[in-house]
Amino acid sequence: MADDGFDDFSGGEDDLLDDMDDLGEEGEEDNENEENIEILPQTEEEHAIPSEQRTTTPYMTKYERARVLGTRALQISMGAPVMVELEGETDPLKIAMKELKAKKVPIIIRRFLPNSSYEDWAVDELIID
Repeated sequence: MADDGFDDFSGGEDDLLDDMDDLGEEGEEDNENEENIEILPQTEEEHAIPSEQRTTTPYMTKYERARVLGTRALQISMGAPVMVELEGETDPLKIAMKELKAKKVPIIIRRFLPNSSYEDWAVDELIID
């Protein structure tokens, strides 16, 4: 065989340890030359915008609608109380759609703005197409 007389571990450990020692010496030299650098936490704070100063559209987007329906359907399937009268519906998604049409969904949508502030909109405040 081609591997006859070849030992994978012969001399390899010493070379590896020598290489690691060399790295440690270089690292110590680098630390002596560097200044102490202090890392500060990010200080941007999010703040809510009052409802009378809102700038975003009063229309519910298709993405918000999908998220609200999915979240509410999951809540209903996990046993949350239903906010509308049921007329034989058992599908949680259909129940969530019925709640949305009646504007009885107990969810608040938080819209984040580029300046790290946000606007909170209740589902009953939004215009649904």
